[in-house]
Amino acid sequence: MNKQQVLDRLNPLFLQGIAHRGLHDKEGKIPENSIAAFRLAMENNLPIELDVHLTLDKKLVVFHDSDMKRMTGMNGIIENLTVEDLKSFHLPNGETPPLFETVLEMIDEKVPLVIELKVYKRNYRKLAKAVMEMLNKHVKDPKNYMLISFDPRSLWPLKKLGIIRSLLVSYLKENRYVYRYRHTVESVDLDYNFFQREKYQRYVRKHFVNAWTVEDKETLTWIHPYVDTVTFQYIDKETVKEVLNFSKVIRGRGREYYE
Repeated sequence: MNKQQVLDRLNPLFLQGIAHRGLHDKEGKIPENSIAAFRLAMENNLPIELDVHLTLDKKLVVFHDSDMKRMTGMNGIIENLTVEDLKSFHLPNGETPPLFETVLEMIDEKVPLVIELKVYKRNYRKLAKAVMEMLNKHVKDPKNYMLISFDPRSLWPLKKLGIIRSLLVSYLKENRYVYRYRHTVESVDLDYNFFQREKYQRYVRKHFVNAWTVEDKETLTWIHPYVDTVTFQYIDKETVKEVLNFSKVIRGRGREYYE
């Protein structure tokens, strides 16, 4: 799918920059993938990126890692736990990992969402089915959503939802092989390190491209001519909007990149 076709199927707010795991902080006062981080992003009218896992009892929970240790201090694999088990695990601000349905109901399409499907031990079919059922229940306008994953097999069944699907591709060697599947979905989400190479700098001319995860103004400054939007964290939100909007103005004058 070409760039314009993707843009026609997306809420334009996605182009202002996407808050990675919500608008969270480094200190953990507002933890990643927390209700607090999502509320703050909503208050600032920012698109939100979040991660979903499938629990042992087939519920969708918002959390980044399969291993609970980093964010909760307790051992446990989320796919081996039930929702009841997860009530014992707490984020640094005291919240428990939220149910995906709770987050969908809270946000209620007030801001658009980027939903990452976190595949664990080949559970891509079950995960895709659960996500499809949940979105069929809650989606009012498909333009308010993007679906992303490192595993294209989790995205393929979701085509029927009419939501833009994007393949995550890491610069790490072990994840780069999936780039060959980019034509099976509508878009790509590239590790920003790819844009050190000229062929990826050119890719944005015909294809919609998001870059992740940008954490400082210096990276944002050099990367923005080569992408349509960025997933960011720890950068002032107004700086992100300003830089991305200026890039669009430059391209609108018929120039692909900064001179």
